[in-house]
Amino acid sequence: MNYAGPAEETPARSGLELTPFRGLRYDPDRVGSLAAVTSPPYDVIVRPDGLLHLESADPHNIVRLILPQDTTPTARNRQAADTLHDWVSEGVLAADPEPGLYVYEQHDDGMLQRGIIGALRLSEPSAGVVLPHEDVMPHIIADRAALMRATSANLEPLLLTYRGNGSRVGTAAVIERAAEGDPLLSTTTEDGFSHRLWAITDPADLAEIQTDLGRHQALIADGHHRWATYLRLRAEHPSPSPWDYGLVLLVDTARYPLRVRAIHRLLHNLPVAEALTALADSFRVRHLDVPLPEALEALAAAAAEGNAFLLAGDGSFHLVDRPSPDLLARTVPADRPEAWRTLDATVLHATLLAHIWGIPEDSPAHIAYIHDTAATVDKAERDGGTAVLMHPVREEVVRDLARQGVTMPRKSTSFGPKPASGLVLRALPL
Repeated sequence: MNYAGPAEETPARSGLELTPFRGLRYDPDRVGSLAAVTSPPYDVIVRPDGLLHLESADPHNIVRLILPQDTTPTARNRQAADTLHDWVSEGVLAADPEPGLYVYEQHDDGMLQRGIIGALRLSEPSAGVVLPHEDVMPHIIADRAALMRATSANLEPLLLTYRGNGSRVGTAAVIERAAEGDPLLSTTTEDGFSHRLWAITDPADLAEIQTDLGRHQALIADGHHRWATYLRLRAEHPSPSPWDYGLVLLVDTARYPLRVRAIHRLLHNLPVAEALTALADSFRVRHLDVPLPEALEALAAAAAEGNAFLLAGDGSFHLVDRPSPDLLARTVPADRPEAWRTLDATVLHATLLAHIWGIPEDSPAHIAYIHDTAATVDKAERDGGTAVLMHPVREEVVRDLARQGVTMPRKSTSFGPKPASGLVLRALPL
């Protein structure tokens, strides 16, 4: 039986291979609550506000592993490794008795999402099994690799999507059957999402999933840096080894479509007035004396007509659109597909950051990438910098470019809901 949509089908031997593992999970009797020990993914946390909030929620919050705090990188990674060792020794974290895959459900008033967590066999980009769609920053890969080496663990799953045929067969059937039983855990986090987890250990169910997923390729929705880190660590260890696999959550977006949001930019050392002055001859700039929701509506309307951005940080909003065609022709590389050249992120990085404002995109001292819209504006106003708010890209654009092997500028999209960190970890045998 063919479980794959025709556009996504790949030869069975070159498709996804998801492997059971003994999940490392919090003992609910040893922590205040499961919600209090979870965290958003490491790169979604807004420092330092979100970090301090999570650390104070529970002494065993997962943020102490994924974002350890100390004076040097080496000390931070050693602290994470020691903390993980202590929590396992004390029984705060315990491995499940047998290997399995895990059905993971997230639900709020407007969305139900179910996927499956497992250890995915890593493949090179040239294999076309896992498709990245964004560029990555070397310093972040180095940071994540050092943490994973120190802890010998995958501390949080990255998010991958694939396209089934929408029917309840194969992996979808196993997921739905599992969700009818009693979950291993159930909790609701402060963002209003409820989370449930079930283990799949039956050999027939595992075989059904393996056969089905072996016909699919996946798109990296969230976790490009962690995927690149997995590949780096695999290259450092002779195969076969536990490093041949990485922890992922796979979601069939034919059944459970994700939300796609933008990732915004905070320009630390560029006041809004200077940013606007530099744009005067190249873009149309309109001042908006309206609340944030109305400003975002104006951004959406402008983005439907062409490239548009919303600047903030001086107590108001400024809609920037209609770039000079001559300027775009001079600054945007011409050796990519039209869909890539017209992306807002492409114009932002190639034209605004590199050409007009002269800001290096890979320097944390100059630029931060923030998921939360209001937090980006607040930080810009507090710090005297400029928030550049983006309009999200459609998922089909992302997938089409990825299939062509074309990567988007770094931090172009934010797919969600993202898996909560702390519900299941993967310890690598030493």
